[in-house]
Amino acid sequence: MNLNTLRRFRHEIYDCCERAKDALFTTMDALITQTQARSLPELSQDPRFQRHWSSVYEAFEDGRIDRKRLQEVFVRYLPAPPQGRRLWIGIDASSIARPAARTSADRTAQPVHNLPKSKQAITYGWQFSTVVALPEQPSSWTYLLDQQRIASSTTAIELAFTQLSELAPQLPVHSIAALDRGYDSTWLWCRCSTLPVGVLGRLKCNRRFYRPAPPPTGKRGAPCKDGAILQPKDEATHGEPDGKAECTDLKGRPVEISWWKHLHVKEARWLELSVMRVLRPHATNQERDPRISWFVWIGDPNADLADIALGYARRFGQEHGYRFDKQALLWEKPRLRTPEQFERWSQVVAMAHNHVVVGRDLVQAHLHPWENKQRPPTPQQVRRGFSKLLVCLGTPARSPQARGKAKGRIKGATIRKAKRYAPVRKTPKVPQLVPS
Repeated sequence: MNLNTLRRFRHEIYDCCERAKDALFTTMDALITQTQARSLPELSQDPRFQRHWSSVYEAFEDGRIDRKRLQEVFVRYLPAPPQGRRLWIGIDASSIARPAARTSADRTAQPVHNLPKSKQAITYGWQFSTVVALPEQPSSWTYLLDQQRIASSTTAIELAFTQLSELAPQLPVHSIAALDRGYDSTWLWCRCSTLPVGVLGRLKCNRRFYRPAPPPTGKRGAPCKDGAILQPKDEATHGEPDGKAECTDLKGRPVEISWWKHLHVKEARWLELSVMRVLRPHATNQERDPRISWFVWIGDPNADLADIALGYARRFGQEHGYRFDKQALLWEKPRLRTPEQFERWSQVVAMAHNHVVVGRDLVQAHLHPWENKQRPPTPQQVRRGFSKLLVCLGTPARSPQARGKAKGRIKGATIRKAKRYAPVRKTPKVPQLVPS
């Protein structure tokens, strides 16, 4: 990556902003370099913003960003995987809690994880589905490809397929999408089988798979449509696997992998699946460190399934990327009223995140005295040194123009209370129809 490539990247991102483009772009520059800010008004104090603090809220109220065009720009500047390696992408949903925002529309119930047992594990807010390119080693060096809000009228599974169908034609061949157990859905498997990418999904243990049906016996009655069952939680149904491999994970620890091919589910007998079991003898067998994990593969059945199963560990980097966005880039901090405004803010956060990734080789990381100098630099450490690079890059944004004082409200104008919205409590369901 050279300076001119990063400069072109900035100009193309600027062109994706259709309204209030200068204010939105300078907000992004302030977000990249202002590491001490904790709110939008504090971001507006950065010298690069050059506007009054109230203008940052007006930018998200009046601004417009072409999401589809921004997605294409992100894909165009996607860091290429190493020679001979596949591109791995991850899809997950993350919640933005807004329990007291009664004037914000389309809030839905969201689970709250890692709380004491005495606390309520449900809050209300917005949920976003994010597609990222995963790094070779699990870390926060993810690269965002698309980020959309999950409306109350749809589900995370349906939106994940929509995002995949938009991105798949633009990605390198033989790319793999890694999904966690929240995307264990026959509907999604059937839809993804039509895309030019492989899908590796983690399974719930109560899943039921069936082997090919036996040949007709010639007796009266309909022939069997399904063969012997395979259920992950019932070891008696496993039988002899079609293949085994003993290898090591990214940390050099032994791993045993078994797989079964030519399986199907009753809801879609036409869809051929491969199921894999990963046994990690060193694991503590707790919730976050299971000894046995099960996966389903929708893609080329002749691929190296052992290598694909080991690659799932890269998906954990998406959690680290979420932490960088929320803790360093203030993703969940701004109290913007409407979901459309927060969608624009989420796109600005994605722009800032990818700026750090694209320009990482041009910036000398800034480490605090207590930080380990032997480890690879983190995105936050690179971000601290980005201000010097932005001086060399310049900005396509124009300087603000003086407009004089506003006339204020018309005399006698009535200011009404903002409209209140109740949380949407009805949960949509994935369509039952399985495409053939």
